[in-house]
Formats: sequence, structure tokens, C-alpha cells
Amino acid sequence: MRHKAGGIASGGQDCQPAPPHASPLAHHPFPPHIRVYVVGGAVRDRLLGLPVKDRDWVVVGATPEEMTALGFRPVGRDFPVFLHPVTQEQYALARTERKVARGYKGFTVYASPTVTLEEDLARRDLTINAMAEDADGRLIDPYGGQADLAARLLRHVSPAFAEDPVRILRVARFAARYPDFRVAEETLQLMRQMVQAGEADALVPERVWQELSRGLMEQRPSRMLQVLRACGALERVLPEVDGLYGVPQNPLSHPEIDTGVHLERVLDASARAGHRLAVRYAALLHDVGKGLTPPERWPDHSGHEAAGLPLVRAVNARLNVPADCRALALTVARWHGLAHAAAGLDAAGLLDLLERCDAFRRPQQLDDFLAACTADYQGRPGYEERPFTPAERLRRAYAAARAVDAGTVARAAPPGQVAQAVRSARMTAIAAALDATQAGHTWRQHDRDRAV
Repeated sequence: MRHKAGGIASGGQDCQPAPPHASPLAHHPFPPHIRVYVVGGAVRDRLLGLPVKDRDWVVVGATPEEMTALGFRPVGRDFPVFLHPVTQEQYALARTERKVARGYKGFTVYASPTVTLEEDLARRDLTINAMAEDADGRLIDPYGGQADLAARLLRHVSPAFAEDPVRILRVARFAARYPDFRVAEETLQLMRQMVQAGEADALVPERVWQELSRGLMEQRPSRMLQVLRACGALERVLPEVDGLYGVPQNPLSHPEIDTGVHLERVLDASARAGHRLAVRYAALLHDVGKGLTPPERWPDHSGHEAAGLPLVRAVNARLNVPADCRALALTVARWHGLAHAAAGLDAAGLLDLLERCDAFRRPQQLDDFLAACTADYQGRPGYEERPFTPAERLRRAYAAARAVDAGTVARAAPPGQVAQAVRSARMTAIAAALDATQAGHTWRQHDRDRAV
């Protein structure tokens, strides 16, 4: 076992001495025979120079009864986990695991005071997650995690990696979080073998969504898709997305041509903009209908918006996606094409689109819809910094329609014609706003001409 005190700069330089830091274990009231270690992500992120958000702990040499006597509250169902009485951080007894059936739940767990720290770390997925720190701040790194951090490498700890299919998704998520890391070839090969053995088919929807949603919220979500595709798992967990790769688009509007590549760029554009999960999920599925276009029609994908709706509904149902993500994904998939054409819509067409986006009842959905459409527009080479001007036109139309006092209009409307009257008033307001904007553009152009 290697004990080190050291760190690694976030830029990938050689290992540097760790900055002085107060040990979070210094004031924990444990008797001498019980040893407590910070493990996993907290150690990894400190060595990378990143903020440490949460700490996980492993306790060696203790029984559940001793933990309870020390004031810790048991919360684990499948293995002994306890909450600290003050910090509420999780403390898990050191344990080993043995595979007994397919899937991520097919394990038996053995927790005992005799389980060592090295045995507990050995069950973890990646070497960079299999490090610990003791009460003196010493790094305990039996599997070379610090060296893999320096090499920017995602490498599995042991062949036991193959026992849990969720680890395929976790590696892909870590690739999205740390986009300058690469997956070790031996790890990628093991992941391929797991997929071929059917392990990915044993993934339950809840865990797929958990890892997918977290991956979408990482720095570069495209890396998650790339890793999943490289090992063959994308076809198993998201065949609707996998089917987009190799499907060509019109190079005049899509210089990247490949629909799968476009999707990756859209996701990364959404991540750069800091969009929330519902927007990124909608971006993921916005073009799935293009995978249904017959090859003889390529690169024409007219009608792909409506064609993709059954696929979006299928993913929503299969992964039990949250309601806000479901609704926005359907709206974006169906109407993003019309949003791109908003410059050619008159007042009636703009109002139709706003109503289809449920903008008047749910203003947030309009903002999210336009955010996803902007990412779609900017997810093309050379378009990254261009403004998505249809969004401005739609927002202007929405502001004008929103300013209509629907209550006043309703009270003046004949019986049975309230909805029609409100719609007519909104349409008139939008038309006036468009006329005013056009007049403004004309006068600004006149002033520029005079300046010349």
C-alpha cells in the first residue's frame, strides 16, 4: 500500500506538494481502534485543485453497535451507513462486495471490523476514486489513482469493475465532467465486453436516468455520448440517439453534416450557456426524428419534427423522466423547426407558436424552448457566437401579447366569444409591435444612409 502526501495541479502538471489544510478528522471522537478516512470524490477533487462539495467517509474497525453508541444515526438499507450527529455527513463501514446475480443490485455485501481500507477501496470503479486520506492528511493510494490523475486517465481498479453495469454510465459521466481525461484502452475494452455480455441490458431505468441526467449537467455532455457509443452502450440505453450517427444533413445549413455530431455540438452549446436540465434533455432529443428519414431522402429531413414525437415519448416513458423534462422535450422536438423560421411568420403564426409552447400559462417554458432552439442554432461550426435572431422576434411578440388585458377584453366580448376576442386582441398587439419594430429598423437604416 502506498501512503503519500501530495497533490496534482488541475492543469495536468507533475505531482506537487499538497497545500496545507486542516484535517476534517481532527475533532471526531473515535476511540483508538477505529480509523476513519475521507475517500473518493473529495480526495480526487482536492488533488485536482477543485472545490470539494461533499465528503464521504469510510470507517475501519467499527461495528454498527459502536457507531450507534457514538451518536451516529443508521440510514443504510443495503449496507451499514450512518449520519454524523452534527455534520450529517455519511460514514460507511468498510465493506466488500460479491457478485451473485446480473444487474447493479446483484451483490452480497460483507461489512466487518476486519475489512481493511485497501479491501474497501478495491471495490470502487476507477483508480481516481479509490484514494483516501487519513486523520493526518496523508494520501493512501494503493491503486495508482494519483498517477492516473496526472496522466488524465480514467482506469478501472480491478476486474470487479465488470460486475456492475452502472459503472459503464459512470465512466461516461466522468468523461463529460473531465473532458481532458481519456478512458484507458483496457477499461474501454472491458466496457465493450460487458455490453456484449448483456450487462447493459440489465440496467434499470432509474439508474440510467440518474447517470444520464447528471452527465447532461456536466461540463461537456458530448463526451458522455462519445464514450457510450465507443463501448456500444449508447445503442442499448438510447437507441433513438445512437441512430442519429451517420445520418447526413444538408451541408448548407449544417456544415458538420452528421446528425450525431450536430447533437453533440448542441449539447455542448447548451452546457456552455449554463442551461438547466430540462433544456439539455430537450436538446438531446430534439432531432431524433431525423433517424427515421429513409436514406433515399437524405439529406432532406422535412417532417422530422412530428416524426420524432413517438421516439421522445418512448424515451420519456422508458426512463420515467420528470414531468418538466418530458413536456419541454416534446415541445422542442415538435416546434423547433418552426422557431427557426420565425422570421417569416406573421402575427397569427407567431401567436400560434406561442400558444403551442404554452407560453401564456407557463412563461418559463417559453424561455426554455428558446434556450434549446438557440443551442440548436449555435451547435454548428461557425455559428457558436451568432445570435439566434428568431428568439428576439418571438420574445417581442410574446411581450406584446402578454400586455393585452385579457380580463378587460373578456368583459367586453359577446357571450361564447371570449377566447376568440382575447386571441384577436393579442394578434392585433403583436402586429402593431412588429410594425413598430420594422419602422424602427427603417429609420435606423435611413440615419445610417445619411451618415454615409
